Amino acid sequence: MEYTKKGYFLEKHIKFPSKKRLREKPVAIIECTQNIPCNPCVEACPFGAITIEGNINSSPEVNFETCTGCGFCLGICPGLAIFLMDLSKGYGLVTIPYELFPPDKGEPVDLLDRSGQKVGEGTIEQIRNLKKYDRTILVTLKMDEKLIKIVRGFRRKK
Repeated sequence: MEYTKKGYFLEKHIKFPSKKRLREKPVAIIECTQNIPCNPCVEACPFGAITIEGNINSSPEVNFETCTGCGFCLGICPGLAIFLMDLSKGYGLVTIPYELFPPDKGEPVDLLDRSGQKVGEGTIEQIRNLKKYDRTILVTLKMDEKLIKIVRGFRRKK
């Protein structure tokens, strides 16, 4: 996959599931820019939905039909390069790995794109802090559904 010199993908270079699939249940999206020997996401997926074809240095890929959106791969990825997208609730949800002091559920936040620019406003929908994620918290952001392909971070309001 092609990415910018700043190390993030442009939306046009990312493989996304269909809108129909997004309306069924959450699904993992991988935006890995590292071509290094790494496969914890493959090992973490209990459904075999993530694979690496050929060389272990290749980027992992998600089978959107097999993925259940469980999120096990998010917290285990050392590059924080996996996200969950979901439209099944009638609004947009993006779950991101987060390694700082967690926000509060219901807290309003500024939504950020891959380059760190504000693209909208949302709220913290859910926070998951499971021991197996080794201190990586999963934060689910609620937003307008048209933003789910863009939002990859947040900033707490001042």
